[in-house]
Order: sequence, then C-alpha cells, then structure tokens
Amino acid sequence: MTDALLLIARDTTQARDVVGTHARRLRESDIADSVRTAYYEHDTVHELADEFTDIEAETVYALPVTIAHTYETTDDIPAALSYCPGEVHYCEPIGRSPGVTGAICDRAATRSPRADSLVLVGLGNSALPYGRQTVEHHASRLRDRGTYDEVETCYLLQNPAVECVRYNVTGDDAVAVPLFLTGGRATEEEIPRKLELDRGGIAYADVLGTHEGVTDAMRAAVDTQRVMAGGSHPSSFEATLAMNARPMATDGRGD
Repeated sequence: MTDALLLIARDTTQARDVVGTHARRLRESDIADSVRTAYYEHDTVHELADEFTDIEAETVYALPVTIAHTYETTDDIPAALSYCPGEVHYCEPIGRSPGVTGAICDRAATRSPRADSLVLVGLGNSALPYGRQTVEHHASRLRDRGTYDEVETCYLLQNPAVECVRYNVTGDDAVAVPLFLTGGRATEEEIPRKLELDRGGIAYADVLGTHEGVTDAMRAAVDTQRVMAGGSHPSSFEATLAMNARPMATDGRGD
C-alpha cells in the first residue's frame, strides 16, 4: 500500500522556502513513499481540488502547516481533502509539540542568550480559541522549565495586546519570540513597531521557520496519526473534520 504526506500551507512570501525545506528533510527521513506540498491563496477548495485529485497514493497523511487551527484548517482544507481519491488521515497542527517548545527556546537564546524575561507573541483570534491556547500552552511549559524569571504572552488581534507587553515585563532584559512558522508583514513590521524595539530592553527573535524542531514536530504529528488510524472510528478532532467536511454546492465544486 502506497502512502503520501501532504503539507498544505497558505502561499505567503516565505512559505515555499520554509515548507520546501521541511518537505526535503521529511523525504530524506523516508516518512512516506512521497512527500508533496500544496499551496493556496484565497479559495482553498478551488485552488487545491484538482491537485488533490491527482494524488495516486492509497493513503494520504495531510498536515496543515500552521501553528494552530483556523477556519481554513477546520472547514476549507478538510473540504478540499475530500477530492483525494485515497484514504485521508488529517493531522493536528504542530503548534503544541515539544519540538516547537524547543524551537522557541533556541530562537530566544540565539537572539539574546542573557535575557531574563521571555515574551511569546501570537496572532490571536477573538472568535477562535486555538491560537491563544497554543501560545499559553508553551508559556506554561516554559514557566515550568524555569529558564526565565518570567514568561509573558501577547497577541496582535486580542488582549493582552503586543503594544502593552513592554509594561508587563519586569526584567531589564527581555526577548520576544513570534510564534509564527513563516515571516511576513505581521512579524516584520507590525510586531516590531508595537513592541517599540527602538526603545531598547526587548530583543526580537526570528520566526520558527526552518528550525529542525519544527520538522521533528511534523514527523511526530504524522506518527501520531498513523497510530490513531488503526481504529475503526474517528479518534481525534481532525479525523472528524476530514470525515464530515464536503464542499458546499454554493462554492461551485459541491455536489
């Protein structure tokens, strides 16, 4: 039986380089018979349906390349995956993986090895809890490690806001890590501006990007889904999404 790993990402400025690097490493690890990448910009189903139809593997492990679930990963991508001719196993986003925690630590230590305060910066979403839950998960894990005197969280789209975190940090030397897999306007312009980096006191680390820990997290997500796939009923939130999602007739691709 042939299997394929499908990495699905929004087509941003850096996405193809970052996702392509992880795909290459995963191919070299022989995680599946083939490792494919798929990108979309706006209309997920229309842009991906034909590409997914051409996948010849009997089993497809589909991994959304994102920190946490969004409307796209809970609704649009599962609908597009219904066009895969093989059996689809939909993987959980990698955000909560220990590999990501390690990547956060490395990014922070590389940028400011002597920092006594750590700031985790997330996108946030007042309508969906997943992104915030992921950031808080890592904050709790990093507080337990005790590497930093304090670990604060902040968000672009909800409170506590990025522009306020400077006043919540008590240490003299802080480092902020953006919990984003790829860079873009948010990480390169908005967050630095709102952190007021020109005032000093806060160093700003790179996005998680091509860090090896992210690749490890992807591998672990697929391995977990392989184990879960042995059951006869959906055994995860993602399995339920993949089983139930179908394109709507109003989107031009539905039945």
